[in-house]
Amino acid sequence: MTAFPVTSLYAGLLALLLMLLSARVSLRRRATGTHLGPGEDRRLLRAIRAQANFVEYAPMALLLLLLLEARDLAPGLLHILGGATLGGRLLHALGLSPEPEKLILRQLGMVLTFGALGAGAGLLLFGLWAPTGS
Repeated sequence: MTAFPVTSLYAGLLALLLMLLSARVSLRRRATGTHLGPGEDRRLLRAIRAQANFVEYAPMALLLLLLLEARDLAPGLLHILGGATLGGRLLHALGLSPEPEKLILRQLGMVLTFGALGAGAGLLLFGLWAPTGS
């Protein structure tokens, strides 16, 4: 059996999303011949920010998930937090990437991400989890 199976699942899925966001930056850099920074290309700037924003939030969400799983938080609650994080990061990237941006997707993505971070922090700090008894 895998140690921390729920966190492992979301770490793997989030890693794939990071690879996709990173590939978009690399491909846009190649297409524009831009080696550093966004240059004058707004699409490249948006791709860079979508990737960077992901990297700013996903690690903390995974750390919270791991710590809560180590404390035997019920798997269903772990999946809610992991799913909200994954969905939030995906929606945010989909909202931020196009020109013009899709603000509602970006906003929904942040609500899901902040909700997962806040709930995870609260559960961790205040011990309001439902242990599985394992």
